[in-house]
Amino acid sequence: MKTRVRKAVLPVAGLGTRFLPATKCMPKEMLPVVDKPLIQYAIEEAEAAGIEQFMLITGRGKNLLEDHFDHAFELERTLELRGRLKELEMVRDFPEPSKIQYMRQQQALGLGHAIWCARDFVRDEPFAVILPDDMVLAETGCLSQMMEAYAEVGGNVVAVGEVPREHTNRYGILDVESDDGRIAKARGVVEKPAPEDAPSTLSVIGRYILQPDIFAHLDKKQKGAGGEIQLTDAIAATLGTVPLHGLRYQGQRFDCGSKAGFVAANVAYALAREDMEKDVRLAIMELLK
Repeated sequence: MKTRVRKAVLPVAGLGTRFLPATKCMPKEMLPVVDKPLIQYAIEEAEAAGIEQFMLITGRGKNLLEDHFDHAFELERTLELRGRLKELEMVRDFPEPSKIQYMRQQQALGLGHAIWCARDFVRDEPFAVILPDDMVLAETGCLSQMMEAYAEVGGNVVAVGEVPREHTNRYGILDVESDDGRIAKARGVVEKPAPEDAPSTLSVIGRYILQPDIFAHLDKKQKGAGGEIQLTDAIAATLGTVPLHGLRYQGQRFDCGSKAGFVAANVAYALAREDMEKDVRLAIMELLK
């Protein structure tokens, strides 16, 4: 019987240098896509997938993340007095404070190290990892899709998509053993291989369901690609005992770690909203004249 996934770890300690000067004082995870920050989309996707407890791995200057998920008493009182009940619901509709914990990553040693910081939170349970930079616009949330795949195959499950071979050096790439077109079973995973060395073009995006076995490898703090402690290396190290599968998720991914991807996400998410689609489409047509 597979243990239910109740916990999620969200690494949010990055400096966001690609978005300077906007991120000089504001965490990049607070950048809004339409009218919600990236971090809120990630939390909502996780909640929809059944996640009950969250650990945000933060860094210096990330206090706004905690403020966002806290009560804003003056704002709430003002909205209540003015009868702005819809807006009041928006600012109150967050997970209970007891469901979100925060841990500071004091050294920027890589994604694997950020996940290692959550070891006492995870303990001996399977857990999800969500990178808020990766947004997936889908009818059914990406993590919900992964939960269904996890119920079928167990072990470690990652969300994957095809990339051009010349871009394999930007991603973790699966070494595929078998593939039914939806779920690929992997014999290995390689972090940022050169195009000529890549075992496939099936890349891992920022969604994972992982077994706690990976902490035995992360404890060693071995550095990999880029001189950082890589999560993919820890996943690969458990392959002898924990199977790895990649799910081809349904939906459109946006890399909001890049400016072009962030702008594209704003347009796509606005067009997906009934209250905005018409006006945004007209605005785009005007720009393209």
